[in-house]
Amino acid sequence: MDVLLWLEETALAVWLRESVSVWALPTVLTLHTMGMAVLVGSSWVLDLRLLGISRHVPLSAFRWLFGAMAAGFIVNLATGVLLFVQRATVWGTSIPFLVKMCLVVAGVVTIVLIRPHVLHDGEEPRGSGGTARLLAVASILVWSAAVTAGRLLAYVF
Repeated sequence: MDVLLWLEETALAVWLRESVSVWALPTVLTLHTMGMAVLVGSSWVLDLRLLGISRHVPLSAFRWLFGAMAAGFIVNLATGVLLFVQRATVWGTSIPFLVKMCLVVAGVVTIVLIRPHVLHDGEEPRGSGGTARLLAVASILVWSAAVTAGRLLAYVF
């Protein structure tokens, strides 16, 4: 708890929480939303392809999405830390926040597990077998729950 209080009292956390500048919390929230859109949107595009939408497009054409997902994740990691520190004592002890974080971890795990199905070393990627389709459904469900949980946090605290 002392670490959470220390985080919340840092100059950066106080500035984010109390500043009226557009460069403080509004910018961090905007960047977090944009990072989420890139991460989750890219994941959904790949998931829908694995579920059979646009089968005429080779799965290998979707390889670039992993870079986009990584970029979105990095933006969300950085902005998420900033959002956390400004209210560390609240978020660090909040079960709904921890549930959201578990859902985000599960979402990242689905991406890691889907990746070999798209980046297979063979001549043509493995396509959308049963395992890939199951992972795609899990990914859609987990990311939907993570985004919903994150949005609902605004109404819980």
